[in-house]
Amino acid sequence: MAGPLLLRSLWSTARKSLSSSPPPPPPSFLRKPCLSPRAPFLLSRAFSSATAAPSTAALADSALDPYRLRNVAVIAHVDHGKTTLMDRLLRQCGADIPHERAMDSISLERERGITIASKVTSISWKENELNMVDTPGHADFGGEVERVVGMVEGAILVVDAGEGPLAQTKFVLAKALKYGLRPILLLNKVDRPAVSEERCNEVESLVFDLFANLGATEEQLDFPVLYASAKEGWTSITFTKDPPADARNMSQLLDAIIKHVPPPTASIDAPFQMLVSMMERDFYLGRILTGRISSGIIRVGDRVHGLRNKDTGVEKIEEGKVVKLMKKKGTSMVPVDSAGAGDIISMAGLTSPSIGHTVANVEVMTALPTVELDPPTISMTFGVNDSPLAGRDGTHLTGGKIGDRLMAEAETNLAINVLPGLSESYEVQGRGELQLGILIENMRREGFELSVSPPKVMYKTENGQKLEPIEEVTIEVNEEHVGLVMEALSHRRAEVMDMGPVPGNVGRTRLSLTCPSRGLVGYRSVFSTDTRGTGFMHRAFLTYEKYRGPLGNVRKGVLVSMGYGTITSYALMSLEARGILFVTPGLETYDGMIVGEHSRDTDLDINPVRSKELTNVRAAGKDENVKLSPPRLMTLEEAIGYVASDELIEVTPKSIRLRKRYLDVGKRKSMSKKPKD
Repeated sequence: MAGPLLLRSLWSTARKSLSSSPPPPPPSFLRKPCLSPRAPFLLSRAFSSATAAPSTAALADSALDPYRLRNVAVIAHVDHGKTTLMDRLLRQCGADIPHERAMDSISLERERGITIASKVTSISWKENELNMVDTPGHADFGGEVERVVGMVEGAILVVDAGEGPLAQTKFVLAKALKYGLRPILLLNKVDRPAVSEERCNEVESLVFDLFANLGATEEQLDFPVLYASAKEGWTSITFTKDPPADARNMSQLLDAIIKHVPPPTASIDAPFQMLVSMMERDFYLGRILTGRISSGIIRVGDRVHGLRNKDTGVEKIEEGKVVKLMKKKGTSMVPVDSAGAGDIISMAGLTSPSIGHTVANVEVMTALPTVELDPPTISMTFGVNDSPLAGRDGTHLTGGKIGDRLMAEAETNLAINVLPGLSESYEVQGRGELQLGILIENMRREGFELSVSPPKVMYKTENGQKLEPIEEVTIEVNEEHVGLVMEALSHRRAEVMDMGPVPGNVGRTRLSLTCPSRGLVGYRSVFSTDTRGTGFMHRAFLTYEKYRGPLGNVRKGVLVSMGYGTITSYALMSLEARGILFVTPGLETYDGMIVGEHSRDTDLDINPVRSKELTNVRAAGKDENVKLSPPRLMTLEEAIGYVASDELIEVTPKSIRLRKRYLDVGKRKSMSKKPKD
């Protein structure tokens, strides 16, 4: 009876305190100098809320209110300024940035200057919380864009005011429009001398045409436009090249996000549900799942379980307890006690769910719909390194370890599929050689040794007709290189769609083409050589079309070693005339290893380990006087694009070697007589 009596006493005291003036002193057990006259009423309300079920009003406090949230993705073509823009937004909102491009946290991203994986951070602006998602711009990493677009209600479409919308701009915009987002157009790099107000108007109309061609609604076509220089750290709603000192900041963009991006439409009262969009591993916490909360509230210690959709219905994966909740604020992870519907959160405590699965309260048995990804267009076979030099550099050599690493990658990266093959080999399917090259490079650095086959395009058959993936290619080159580029692409079955001068750049030509994916494999290094490094080439998947026939002559033959041992400068001196060498004196070689490119279309077997015969006759010349041309040293991406169907890449932590699939010369000759696929 103590509970009701105390409640009645508190309620009567509260009524008296509200009706009488001046208020009577509070009861002795509440008499503290810090309490206001309304303290008994507030205490009674707190007491009743502790004994009764929590109401909506009590839950929808400022920390969990979805109305103060804005979820925004930054999407753009390669090098149009997304990550630099994110830096400036973080700095504007008071985050401590340790270095430029702070969102690029992976070592390979910093080395290459590209964004590989999508990343989420949150910033506070005028009592609102903005969850910002930075996305990659390369077509090969399109899967990263697809899986995060469903987490947000708005997008900032960054377009270089000098270059205008390019191939990948169309791809990322199509994904945003498909999910019903209303993008904010940000014309970046307007501080460049070649960019004028007329050019910005022209780019704006090109973007409008792109919206219309992609089937945008009238509301989406009425997009707001801002002008910016992310490098200098300012945005403006009107065209300017030099804003006043008090306006040289990002506040106008942040205000536009608050104004034009709607808050999440999510219910706090419904049971907790979250679709996992990102996943990472931590040595201490285990699997960390990141996603947008669709409904409800999650607190540390709550019981949750993982669900997934299957053909037979919804399957329960695992049940567990939320061990830790975290939120990325600026560049650091901050632990939180609870999070509400519409927020993007990271949680630890479950070991089995992965990307595309649903985490929900234990009473919920309905899984959220998963994200549909575009199909992979290219595949490579990863196998055990079986060359004579295997096992010298790496620590992970067996097929089992390679398979475990690839399966772990497929869990965190939905754009990659891994299928077990024959004799400890695995077929890895992805979007392009850059994406698979990044995977191989990461494995190299982790101590793996493996042999990799050349990329194969994935064909489709519909109504008895063979279809192949076609890519949209945008090329910008100097006028003197146009003929060379068009000739090379004609051998690769490309078709020119449009050709014209580049606005604001005298002597530059822009080409728009469609080309089969198989024709573009390995073309980037050839293109850089043909244009002396002055050309730009961008590509994005377009569609599947009818097979365009075999490619023309796109590569010469190779020089194949037929000796085992250390390469000598004496041997290379006489072999230089045969073609371009890939090796230097002192390297190890073996029978079947590719050591250079032949000057003709056929392969040539050579002996690069031949040494000078010793005689008792004094010679006037010395071996130290041998002068060799610098060899052509290949990067991993160049090697992936270079190898032919009967060749492999041997990848170790310290070296990349090219080799024939069959090392024995007799076996190679017999296999070359067999008909090719």
